[in-house]
Amino acid sequence: QCEEAAYEERWYPAGKWACVTKGEPMYEQSISMSFMKLMRYICEENSVGCYLGMTVPVLNEIHLTKEGTELEREVVTAYYLPGEFQQNPPVPTDPEIHITERAPLRVITRVFYGMTTEETILREISLFWELLGSTDMVLQETYIVAAYENPSIPQRRNEIWFICRA
Repeated sequence: QCEEAAYEERWYPAGKWACVTKGEPMYEQSISMSFMKLMRYICEENSVGCYLGMTVPVLNEIHLTKEGTELEREVVTAYYLPGEFQQNPPVPTDPEIHITERAPLRVITRVFYGMTTEETILREISLFWELLGSTDMVLQETYIVAAYENPSIPQRRNEIWFICRA
């Protein structure tokens, strides 16, 4: 019987990302506000004044509280700059958008579908830990939620990424 893999390991090269950090009362507010800022940057509000092109996934880096029962308010939303802009990224007109060079990243990732709320993310993290069992090969306080489709799609594809230790 052929079943979908429970999770997979991936490696991502270093690269430049446009990032926005928000700490709204609800996770959904933070990612929505950040994504709208990034869309304006992608669509023309940049130093070259043109559409940059969409890349996926859009990443949302989250941190759990010390107790591990809630998300910290601050969420970093990141958009990978297309290849032609990696060497010389267009400057954002919005001062809240920062261009960041991110180091290579090795992750263990698992797919899930639907809306991303604090509740669904905490559930996915918990389910993933059950699958993995006890391990110290991944970080236990920082996670990434990767979104592959428009937030308005009801059963959109997402992934939870556990970040492997260096």
